[in-house]
Amino acid sequence: GNALLRRLVRIGVLDEGKMKLDYILGLKIEDFLERRLQTQVFKLGLAKSIHHARVLIRQRHIRVRKQVVKIPSFIVRLDSQKHIDFSLRSPYGGGRPGRVKRKNAKKGQGGAGGGEDEEED
Repeated sequence: GNALLRRLVRIGVLDEGKMKLDYILGLKIEDFLERRLQTQVFKLGLAKSIHHARVLIRQRHIRVRKQVVKIPSFIVRLDSQKHIDFSLRSPYGGGRPGRVKRKNAKKGQGGAGGGEDEEED
């Protein structure tokens, strides 16, 4: 019983003040669904919708601490919640720019824009 209570508190489903087996019977499915990575990404404002959050996670744009997670049903622990962020390799997190941005940047360098930059130096 104690191991179950500690585990539920660690993942954030149960409050520390309610560490009794009686409170486990009062838990709802929504309590567990709130701890999913997909829901947490949406609630933190990293995604525009719950569906967008799922896509970002599956495309490896989201990390928890230093680990890139691609499973939307990943249960986020209470202590890991503040470490959810964009992956360092993701274009959203300051990594390599996406295909369209790279193409536009290359087009800008090849045209008159590249010549002006050289004159200023």
